[in-house]
Amino acid sequence: MTHHVVIVGGGTGGTVLANDLADRLASELASGEVRVTLVNDDPDHVYKPVWLYVPFGQRESVDGRRPLADLVADSVTLRIDRVTDVDTDARRLRTREGAPIEYDSLVLATGSRLAPGEIPGLREGGHDYYSESGAESLREALLSFTGGHLVLSVIGTPHMCPAAPLEFVFMADDWFRKRGLREDVDITYTYPIQRVHGNPHIAEWARPRMDDRDIHVETFFNPESVDPEDRRIATMEGTDIEYDLLVGIPPHRGADIVAEAGLGDSGWVDVDEHTLEAENADGVYAIGDTADTGVPNAGSVAHYQAGVVGQRLASEIRGRPPTATYDGKTLCFIETGMDEASFVEFDYDHPPSPVPPSQKLHWAKLAYNESYWLTARGLL
Repeated sequence: MTHHVVIVGGGTGGTVLANDLADRLASELASGEVRVTLVNDDPDHVYKPVWLYVPFGQRESVDGRRPLADLVADSVTLRIDRVTDVDTDARRLRTREGAPIEYDSLVLATGSRLAPGEIPGLREGGHDYYSESGAESLREALLSFTGGHLVLSVIGTPHMCPAAPLEFVFMADDWFRKRGLREDVDITYTYPIQRVHGNPHIAEWARPRMDDRDIHVETFFNPESVDPEDRRIATMEGTDIEYDLLVGIPPHRGADIVAEAGLGDSGWVDVDEHTLEAENADGVYAIGDTADTGVPNAGSVAHYQAGVVGQRLASEIRGRPPTATYDGKTLCFIETGMDEASFVEFDYDHPPSPVPPSQKLHWAKLAYNESYWLTARGLL
């Protein structure tokens, strides 16, 4: 009997896992003992880190898109459809367009979605670079911005790429300086808790650099509405900030199907942080943003978790006890300007310690962005 592995979500985690299984289970796929299906609601694979560079004119948003069909191994069945219901008892998925999908093993890699509508006025009064259209709009706004108050406001956690808000203000500071405009631009960074980053070690590293570069900081700052006409942000704490240009990191939410299936609140799957198995259903894994492990919502996390789940699924299919575990490994580059970057690597047991910024690390990050497509194909 054929064992059917279904992966929902064609982002970094889902795509890397599909190609990992295609390689790891090549003989079983060839003989028909195993089928792997990847379901995604968009024919394109999107590499979102590219969008950080779009507002500064360094990349085009199209650079972050490739057809999924070009990235996924031929032995994987690619289905472009939206999953609308997960029945973990019957091991069945319902979709918007096609017939239900029966599975033996399910991996949810549904990622995060932006929810700007939760903050009245945010859509009309602010810009973002966490979406393709937002990055393009922000590029036009930045090009015409020659002076005034720029506010970067992180609205709620968790959010994708936790370092990206820090990167933006560091890059904006440097970008305006290089254009001779920094004296005419005030930059304020706001964060919802009482430090500038969720991880205390990264916050401790970043805060003095922000002070040195005259980036004003407001912590414990939780916007509840934006007035686009008065250009004012009102917070739950009762304070207001006026702005001339607002860059908002909108609230993030998970997929509705996760909560509806009883797998976890707010669209994040409750999992064992080491095995990545769902706590409330058998035969279900979650990776990337979808897995509630407490690690950052970063592409490297999804990549490493995909390798662990690939090993575990292969062991299960071959009748062996799965032994691979995820240790919380995370790594990321942090841009500290337009031509310098830092680097950080950590796991559950070892806290992050960002290295001194350098031009070499900046170019390393750009090189990885170019080679990412090989990673998605399973070649790196």
